[in-house]
Amino acid sequence: MSTGTIAQPYEGRFDSTSDAVYRKVGWRLIPLLFLCYIVAYLDRVNVGFAKLQMQGDLQFSDAVYGLGAGIFFIGYFLFEVPSNVVLHRVGARRWIARIMITWGVLSAGTMFVSSPTSFYVIRFLLGAAEAGFFPGIILYLTYWYPAARRGKATSLFLAAIPFAGILGGPFSGWILQGMGGVNGWAGWQWLFLLQGLPTVALGLIVWRYLDDRVKDVRWLTLAERELIAREIAAEDAGKAEPRILSVLGNGRVWLLALVYFAYTSGLYGISFWLPSIIKAAGVKGALDIGLLSAIPWTFGVVAMYFMARSADRRLEYRWHSATGAVVGAAGLVLSVASHGNVTLAMAGLTLATMGIMSTFPVFWGLPTALLGGAAAAAGIALINSFGNLSGFSAPYLIGLIKEATQSTDAGLHMLAALLVIGAVLVLFVRPARAPSQR
Repeated sequence: MSTGTIAQPYEGRFDSTSDAVYRKVGWRLIPLLFLCYIVAYLDRVNVGFAKLQMQGDLQFSDAVYGLGAGIFFIGYFLFEVPSNVVLHRVGARRWIARIMITWGVLSAGTMFVSSPTSFYVIRFLLGAAEAGFFPGIILYLTYWYPAARRGKATSLFLAAIPFAGILGGPFSGWILQGMGGVNGWAGWQWLFLLQGLPTVALGLIVWRYLDDRVKDVRWLTLAERELIAREIAAEDAGKAEPRILSVLGNGRVWLLALVYFAYTSGLYGISFWLPSIIKAAGVKGALDIGLLSAIPWTFGVVAMYFMARSADRRLEYRWHSATGAVVGAAGLVLSVASHGNVTLAMAGLTLATMGIMSTFPVFWGLPTALLGGAAAAAGIALINSFGNLSGFSAPYLIGLIKEATQSTDAGLHMLAALLVIGAVLVLFVRPARAPSQR
């Protein structure tokens, strides 16, 4: 039986030559991956903005909306591990492009939903189509960065989540308010169409420009490719590479999956219900709600970058992750205590978003230091897919609680409690001594 330990990450070289090589890699890879994740996250959570009009037009209850928003993650869960294993075998370029094109088409197709059943079906298919994208990128970064550099790279990629909120909130509000009635379609129908088609276009760009492995590229010199290969090989030498099925019995993987479930509960609670929470605080216009929703995400992107930078500098991920989760929980409690005060509610939601977002790039420093090879593909996907079941449970439970109490307060308290539980559990993931200390 596994203990709760992970291998000490390989620290790599830090000099001007090495720094220049990884800057070159970063400028080549991160902007494209960043854009891909922006549209991925928008396509996943734009249903939160669509709810402002869609729920009334289609006569959906809060429970129907919550179930439809969350059922995405059932399809996501079922196909996540197989998808990531396929990516490891066929390469990121082809598989990420396939994922993006299929989910872009399905996301745009959500504009034709007309009943709870069609809503549930399209959300399930959308989750199945997108399965493998996020863990695939996390795995892909391990091909290019050693652990001591991966946290910063991961934080820049994950910054797409708050940027999606910063850009997507006002854009979604504008579409809802300005496009309603054009061509006979409602604003929420235009929302799905205009945020789904760019995903298809980016999928085609990924097919053309993304490189699978370091050895495949022409934009690095031979010496630069060899430097990266040496550092990745030195780190992989300290990782376990068990058979894929053995990952299912790995206690460390399941502990990390529980932690990630707690963290993503807070994230999806914010993502799906932020517009409704702001509306409940007294803000009425869709564009105003969209503009205000950008504020928490703006502060969130700053917090996650500096937290990841601090964790990389110290090669310490557990306490950084736990601290972010506790801060997120405190922010949720503060937002509940606002009692309709917009300023206090926004302060609480901003603090919550800062804390929650700062946990993610730090958290992914733990499992990527644990496994290598195909086992890493399966383990990362398992952690992500199990954690993302919270994307089903959190919106659905908040919807049920809101129907029962006519308030989201109890639901936000539930999310705060889960974040604290995650902060406690992550401290049981003990780092092992470095090889030189054994």
